[in-house]
Amino acid sequence: MSIFGKIFSKIFPSANAAEVVAAPPAAAPGAPAVAAPPAAIPLGDVPAVLDAMPGAAGLNWRTSIVDLLKLLGLDSSLAARKELASEILYSNGEPGSAEWNIGLHKQVMSRIAANGGTLPAELRD
Repeated sequence: MSIFGKIFSKIFPSANAAEVVAAPPAAAPGAPAVAAPPAAIPLGDVPAVLDAMPGAAGLNWRTSIVDLLKLLGLDSSLAARKELASEILYSNGEPGSAEWNIGLHKQVMSRIAANGGTLPAELRD
């Protein structure tokens, strides 16, 4: 399972992680890069789910990708974050920098919202 699929299944254990789309499919060479987004299935309020998890009070999961991964019990190493960035096609900034980590977090939150999670605007890209 992809890292993004693991993130999604930790937040929404009853969701079918196989149906989660980490990034839009790549367009064929010469074809327009227009991909239809997946049909969103209302899954619930992501902040409420994450705030209710054990240890959430001691972590800054709302802005830190490292803390979000730690909260979910997933590998938060730079190698794991680089793999996650590759899955969701995120490449802005120097990997591991503050700018890159913040942008990666926003992209993950945007992907969660695109797959049916409810998030306030300030947590999305």
